[in-house]
Amino acid sequence: MNTQDTIISYARKTIAEEARAIAYLEELIDTEFSNAVETIHNSKGRVIITGIGKSAIIATKIVATMNSTGTPAVFMHAADAIHGDLGNILEDDVVICISKSGNTPEIKVLVPFIKNFKNPLIGITANKESFLGKEADYVLHAYVEKEACPNNLAPTTSTTAQLVIGDALAVCLLHLQGFSSRDFAKYHPGGALGKKLYLRVSDITSQNEKPEVSPDSDINSVIVEITEKRLGATAVTKDGSILGIITDGDLRRMLTTNTSFAGLTAKDIMSSNPKRIDNDAMAVDALDRLEENSITQLLAEKDGKYTGLIHIHDLMREGIL
Repeated sequence: MNTQDTIISYARKTIAEEARAIAYLEELIDTEFSNAVETIHNSKGRVIITGIGKSAIIATKIVATMNSTGTPAVFMHAADAIHGDLGNILEDDVVICISKSGNTPEIKVLVPFIKNFKNPLIGITANKESFLGKEADYVLHAYVEKEACPNNLAPTTSTTAQLVIGDALAVCLLHLQGFSSRDFAKYHPGGALGKKLYLRVSDITSQNEKPEVSPDSDINSVIVEITEKRLGATAVTKDGSILGIITDGDLRRMLTTNTSFAGLTAKDIMSSNPKRIDNDAMAVDALDRLEENSITQLLAEKDGKYTGLIHIHDLMREGIL
C-alpha cells in the first residue's frame, strides 16, 4: 500500500471509529440528561464549565456554543479554580465539570469545593463510577470504548464525545428557551451569517442612488439616469408607483432593433411589471428572488411606492452571496 492509500485508510478508520462512538452516545441519553437540562434552564444564574487538559479545550467550545445560543456560560480552568478562580462561581450558577476519567487530581480537589458552595454540579465523564461520577448531582455519560489514537492514549474519540454531549445540552436549552433566528442574529451581528439574519433590503436601498424616470422621458434622459446612478438600470414610475424597468440590456436591444431612437420614450422600451420586493424584506430573500429569475437588479417598494433598486453586486459586497 502506498503512502497516499495509507493516509486515506487511517483517516477513514479514525472517522469510522469516532462515528460509532458518537452513535452509541444516543443510547446513553437518559433522565439524568433531561434533569441536567431542566436544572440549567430553571437556573437564574450562568453555566460555569470547567475541565483540565483537552477537556478544558472542549469546555471553552461548549461555553462559546451556549453563549451564542442564549445560555450565559463562563469557562473556568480546573487548575486555576483552586488558585482563586473559584470566585467566578456565583450563588445561582450551575457548574459543569468535564473529565474523561473523572479521577484526575485537579478534579478531586475541585469538586468538594463546588459541593461546599451548594451549586448544582453536572459531570460529563466516560466513567460513571469515578470520583466525579459519584459526586456529581447529574452524570452525563460520555462513554467511549477506546480512543481513535492507535495507542489508545491521545484524547480523540473521548473529546469528540464530550463535544457532542455539550452540543446536545446547548440545543436542548435552545429549544426550551424558544431561541429563534432573530435571537441568533442579536448574538452574531458580524459576518455573512449575521447579515443573512438581520440585513434588510431597506438597509441597502437607503445607501444606493435611486434611479428613476417617467414613462415619457426621452432616451437620452434614460441613458443619463442609468449612467449617473451606476446601478445598471432605472425604474420607470408614475406618481411614485412602478410601471417598469429599463436595464443596460434593454438599451442594447433597442439599438439592435431601431436605426434611430429619436422620438422613443421610456415606456417604449421598458419591461413592464418587473420583479420587485418589499423594502422591509430580508436581503437574503432578495438574493433568492434574483437567482430564481436569473436577473441582476430588483426594484424595491413599500406600500406600493418605489423606494429604490437593489443590485446583485450589493449582496456580494455585503457578503450575502
